[in-house]
Amino acid sequence: MHLPSDPKVEIGLREQGTVNLAFGASDSNRGADRIDIDGPHKESKEEELGSKIKGLDLVYSLNDKPPWYLCILLGFQHYILAFGGIIAIPLILAEPLCIGDNNAAKSKLISTIFFVSGLCTLLQTTVGTRLPILQGGTFSLITPTLAILALPKWKCPAPGAPSVSMELQNATDFLQGDPDEVWKSRMREIQGAILVSSLLQLVLGLSGMVGLVLKFIGPLAIAPTINLIGLSLFIEAGKKSGAHWGIAALTVCLILLFSQYLSKVNVPLITYQDKKWKVFQYPLFKLFSALFGMCGAWLICFLLTVFDALPSKPDEYGYTARTNINLEAVSTAPWFQFPYPGQWGVPTVSVSSVLGMMAGVLASTMESIGDYYACARLSGAPPPPTHAINRGIAVEGIGCILAALWGSGNGTTSYSQNIAALGITKVGSRLVLQTAGLLMIFLGLFGKFGSVFITIPDPVIGGMFLVMFGMIAAVGISNLQYVDLNSSRNLLILGFSTFSGLVLPTWFHSNPGIIDTGSQELDQVIVVLFTTHMFIGGFFGFVLDNTIPGTEKERGIKSWRNKVEEGSSTQTMDESCYDIPFCKGFLKRFKFFHYLPFLPSYNCPEQTMPIIPE
Repeated sequence: MHLPSDPKVEIGLREQGTVNLAFGASDSNRGADRIDIDGPHKESKEEELGSKIKGLDLVYSLNDKPPWYLCILLGFQHYILAFGGIIAIPLILAEPLCIGDNNAAKSKLISTIFFVSGLCTLLQTTVGTRLPILQGGTFSLITPTLAILALPKWKCPAPGAPSVSMELQNATDFLQGDPDEVWKSRMREIQGAILVSSLLQLVLGLSGMVGLVLKFIGPLAIAPTINLIGLSLFIEAGKKSGAHWGIAALTVCLILLFSQYLSKVNVPLITYQDKKWKVFQYPLFKLFSALFGMCGAWLICFLLTVFDALPSKPDEYGYTARTNINLEAVSTAPWFQFPYPGQWGVPTVSVSSVLGMMAGVLASTMESIGDYYACARLSGAPPPPTHAINRGIAVEGIGCILAALWGSGNGTTSYSQNIAALGITKVGSRLVLQTAGLLMIFLGLFGKFGSVFITIPDPVIGGMFLVMFGMIAAVGISNLQYVDLNSSRNLLILGFSTFSGLVLPTWFHSNPGIIDTGSQELDQVIVVLFTTHMFIGGFFGFVLDNTIPGTEKERGIKSWRNKVEEGSSTQTMDESCYDIPFCKGFLKRFKFFHYLPFLPSYNCPEQTMPIIPE
């Protein structure tokens, strides 16, 4: 993550945030979105804050409270922006979890992940960093999840085989032949892995060790890690798109049309302000290009289904492009369903799953920190102090634990596409994001709402995956802008770590059962770690970058940190916006709280924390 001096708003593209650039404005037309807050500071804190907000041209700053109707409207906009990334996760996990055609289970998963995302957003905006930043599912945990579910004991049973796995955790369900147990047992394994591995993120935040860990991680470790997250998902994108390449290509074209070719086109809209109607220009295509592209292709599939232009037999190519295949999922879904902890049973824990998931948790941690700085910049707040960053990471750990308890099949992380919206809408109010969190919780309670998304045709989803996963891979490569690519040292590290991240998992998948140490648990640990693409790439990149001699300039560390200091060294504003509400006086009363690195009362020397560029 860097805070640039060039005429662009670089907000840090994470693996979730990558979707924003693909679905937002192109690089060439982002000059208009520049936010300049580097003007001279006033003497008083009030004048200083007002000067910064004026420079940002914010309609509502961080602590402002817009009218309730505006909060709902802008909150819903943030919900829509995060929609593509959140909805993709349960759709990816449905097949490896062996859910199959169980539309009721898919509907519950979708409702659960929206409910948990809303809950975690409220936590982050209220007691976490307290910045207007939305929380949602993360692709960092998808790769280790797929590696865990690829183990022989979790592979889906063949048609006609018993519908339960060999290691059922509930004997009663086994005797009763519960058909849902085949996927619930796998979900419980993922829940346990996320639950325990997220404790690492919680400890990093509460102990203040985030800065120490990031001190040894540079662009050459980040680039292959993020790059391999996208590359490892190409099979999932191919399966969905291959259902009908024409519809998938149409979806891609529509997304590109709205996000790139029409990104400069502002749509005139009407608003009622100051007791009169006003017309204003709004970047509708730039903000909602993902939604428009997906809904446009969805509508075309609906028309082709109505006019019977698509195959009507399940064994014919293109049949899954029809929109009437899963209509019974909507009619049979309950109107209300309340997600609750342990709804799939008690989570199970195994060493191999936990170690594999830790790689994803670390990647998610590194990627979120840059979003905090970007969000602060665009919401009129000073750069987040150390205690706010530590607390934000700790709350993300708590969010992942809550996601594991509820059973969303994933964790939570910060969404940078929503941070981009702050710079466009000029509304940086914390209350708007809290409203978005409440909306996600509310809509997550409607079973019918979640079931509607099951009717999205596979090739439409595949087209969306092609853009999303491609951008994830590209953003990983973009971290190399800080590195000297004329250096053979850097090229060797990058090439070997990336290539190893592709070769080793492929070899392990092609030779199942070849690892036999005599300990089944150790075998599983080795297989999960060496079939997790991002772990291999990140591990080799980290080790080689820190052991092979090279200057900070050559490694990209120097320019990386200079970018951070450019954005933060001149800003010394009041940091009270990061204080935990209702307990400031209490925390200052006791000296003990001065030594806790996640509290506003923490006493530490001014320091610049190494920030991961995204």
